[in-house]
Amino acid sequence: MKRRSALKLFGGALVVAAGGAGYFASTRTPALALAPWQMAGDPGFIDPRMRALSYAVLAPNPHNRQPWLIELDDESGLTLRFDQSRQLPYTDPFDRQLTIGLGCFLELLKMAANADGQRADVNLFPEGSSAEGLNDAPVAEIHFSEDSSVTADPLWLNVLKRRTNKSPFDTSRQISSESLESVIGIAVNGTTLGGTVDESEVAGWRETTERALAIEIETPHTYKESVDLFRIGKQEVEANPDGIDFSGPLFEALHVVGAFSREAALDTDSATYKQGMDAVLQNCRTAMGVVWMTTQGNSRQDQIAAGGDWLRVNLACTAIGLGFQPLSQALQEYPEMQSLYQQTHQQLAPQGSTVQMLARIGYGDTIAPSPRWPVESRIAG
Repeated sequence: MKRRSALKLFGGALVVAAGGAGYFASTRTPALALAPWQMAGDPGFIDPRMRALSYAVLAPNPHNRQPWLIELDDESGLTLRFDQSRQLPYTDPFDRQLTIGLGCFLELLKMAANADGQRADVNLFPEGSSAEGLNDAPVAEIHFSEDSSVTADPLWLNVLKRRTNKSPFDTSRQISSESLESVIGIAVNGTTLGGTVDESEVAGWRETTERALAIEIETPHTYKESVDLFRIGKQEVEANPDGIDFSGPLFEALHVVGAFSREAALDTDSATYKQGMDAVLQNCRTAMGVVWMTTQGNSRQDQIAAGGDWLRVNLACTAIGLGFQPLSQALQEYPEMQSLYQQTHQQLAPQGSTVQMLARIGYGDTIAPSPRWPVESRIAG
């Protein structure tokens, strides 16, 4: 929920922090959960695999589930597995979106290795994969080797500045066609990127993404899946630095006085639900451009490739100062979304390819990074 929307809703509830407001605000940042952003590439990581992994754990991923588990093999290898406890069975029933998140992880891992003078050779799904969902079989085996010929990717400079911007965009600032072209020309993994900044076309996508998000929220089991992942306040975020972050003095004060909670969010008659719904839909209404990605097929390898190029799109937006937020609800594969899923595919993939991702872009506020589990916590064994 945007700050001004919450203030409009709850007004005087913030008096709970009066008198000690400055101290209260200064102690509400979940510093431990944000520490991985400062620790990325720390020279204290002697092993080059750990240095690369310390960046890879910052990759974007659905609902910030961070579904990666790592096994370090001998002196130069590692195995990436999927953490099945991080599944999203209602909004991502076939683990397609989570596989894309793993693709983001692998792309960032390779970029980090290259920037460190290392080559990371990736062997995907060495024991095969299933279209029905991910299991505990390896997602990838990666071998590291020192290589003086590798160079840092031009996008590398933007890695620590990359964000997913969930704030409204500035509707007075247009995006140039040249900026859009620089973003959708960034793919290297075989995917196809498209986009528009045409006002009439963007208006249609505002409507589509708003409808899709409303369906997800108004469908009880898909909405509850998100609410169950709310992390409200510093203590919850630091205990579980995954899921959907509601930290900071505003949300913590509202939570303390009982004005914001998971229970209130689930109550469709409550002011929390109604104003919260309006606040998140407002994001859709402020899209100033839209980008999308398609792949010829929909294999696990295609989904990994989609993740790699989706990370690159996000970094390319960061490089030119554009805010970026995935709004892929219309691409989710559950019954209540079927009509909008088909409509979106007919529009963007009439020849039968798969639309993997959809996002809004625009100029917005500078925002904080998302919480992360420290890299050491994602090493199995």
